Amino acid sequence: MEEEPRAPLGRIIKLFTAYRGRLTVVGSLILLSSLVGLASPFLLREVLDVAIPARDAGLLTLLALGMIAVAIVTTVFDVLQTLVSTTVGQRVMHDLRLAVYGHLQRMSLAFFTRTKTGEVQSRIANDIGGMQSVVTTTAASIVSNLTTVIATIVAMLALDWRLTLVSLVLLPVFVWLSRRVGTERKRITADRQRKLATLASMVQESLSISGILLGRTMGRSPELTRRFGKASDELAELGVQTNMAGRWRQSVIQFVMAAMPAMIYWAVGHTGAISVGTLVAFTTLQVSLFRPAVSLLRLGVEVQVSLALFGRIFEYLDLPVDIHPGTRELAGVRGEVRFDDVDFSYGDAPTLTGVDLTVPAGTSLAIVGETGSGKTTLSYLLPRLYDVTGGRVTIDGVDVRELTFETLSEAVGVVSQETYLFHASIADNLRFARPSATDEELAEAARAARIHDHISSLPDGYDTMVGERGYRFSGGEKQRLAIARTLLRDPPILILDEATSSLDTQTERAVQEALDTLARGRTTITIAHRLSTVRDADQIVVLDHGRIVERGTHDELIATGGPYAALVSRDQPAEVA
Repeated sequence: MEEEPRAPLGRIIKLFTAYRGRLTVVGSLILLSSLVGLASPFLLREVLDVAIPARDAGLLTLLALGMIAVAIVTTVFDVLQTLVSTTVGQRVMHDLRLAVYGHLQRMSLAFFTRTKTGEVQSRIANDIGGMQSVVTTTAASIVSNLTTVIATIVAMLALDWRLTLVSLVLLPVFVWLSRRVGTERKRITADRQRKLATLASMVQESLSISGILLGRTMGRSPELTRRFGKASDELAELGVQTNMAGRWRQSVIQFVMAAMPAMIYWAVGHTGAISVGTLVAFTTLQVSLFRPAVSLLRLGVEVQVSLALFGRIFEYLDLPVDIHPGTRELAGVRGEVRFDDVDFSYGDAPTLTGVDLTVPAGTSLAIVGETGSGKTTLSYLLPRLYDVTGGRVTIDGVDVRELTFETLSEAVGVVSQETYLFHASIADNLRFARPSATDEELAEAARAARIHDHISSLPDGYDTMVGERGYRFSGGEKQRLAIARTLLRDPPILILDEATSSLDTQTERAVQEALDTLARGRTTITIAHRLSTVRDADQIVVLDHGRIVERGTHDELIATGGPYAALVSRDQPAEVA
């Protein structure tokens, strides 16, 4: 079984320290409400023992008005404390969501390549959502019930200490039973949240557009439904276990507590040791004691269960950040890029070894090689999607690890083979690069990317929704939208990662024209799949198993007749002639 993440109680309490003032208000309201509420049994005793036997109408009226006033005051206090405590709880949940999301934004690409998107979504949505009752009402309820229990015990002792001891004798046993129930439910809840994350991953993967297309074309839709049904059935079973864990033990506790007043009536009825007013006041306090006591025991179980949820959240917050932002800003970037004796490894086997390469500002570099040679990995190191494991990567002589992420993102733009578009309008997708861009600037970038005419022909123009991941547009149209988006960003350094490899020849020609416009005047690094797109590069390097085995211009490398010439010959035999 997977080890359960730990959630120290002290760490949970620290989440609330920023709201000390509001919590003080909550505590004060709870204390006042509890103290005012204790007046009712004593008022009732006076009604039964004094006002009614003496037929004192004035005193009876005052006592009745007092009981009504107590009810009004406690109700107002309860509403106010619920408002403040719920507000604090929701702010704590917001802080947690923001902390987890912000922390994950700082993680390297490696984390997301080994973690299911549905798992991440489940931690943020389901786990934090599952803690809602705990952080919004449970803490206040514990304080309220604890205050009521203590004050009630004091009042009961003032009425009759012997009956009080009889009433409290079984409480330690009840506490022990509740802790056993809490431990059991905590374990079940941890399993349930893991199943919930698995279910979320299934939904995210199989009900996305890509998942639907794959399932339908492979004829696997019935099998996917069967798997989902099995996972859902397991989740339902765990839900039943969660609710029924220790239910009989808790029911016995509630039965004994409910029966206790009857036992008191029976005992006092045989002895006549106290007055009727005192007896009724005591049993009223007894009920007032048992109700919050049972609630405290139940809340103790809920707190133990919530520890499993807090543990899963803290597990993400404790993930080590392997890429830390630098502090240096770089104004007026010229765009010189250098890979200085760079090594990189995803694990044990090296992916890049001793890569030494300089790209002068404003020039173009093409990186070619067989699949798995390290081309894309090399391009990941410049924008710091990963950090080098040896050597360094510099922009204008400054190590990229010294630069702030904002500076780095302004300096380096990436257009990849897989274009990602949000489920939003075309204008919103373009403005993701520069939110302040005007409509005219959007149109200008779209014209340069050879996509403006197509956008203008759509009924809603730039307000057209692109659909999830841009599936309403063809591959070439999505690429040109991505190019327009990068043009708005206007970076001095550009990485083109096989940006036309999946397009047909005609579409590739249109996209290549847009890329040529985008690359003009910039330092450009192209990861090439179709070698016909890089013959005009100022410099071409050939990677083989993570090492540079050849470099030069197209003509020089063709004349040499080495690995590059072999790649060209295989890709476009006519070019060798």
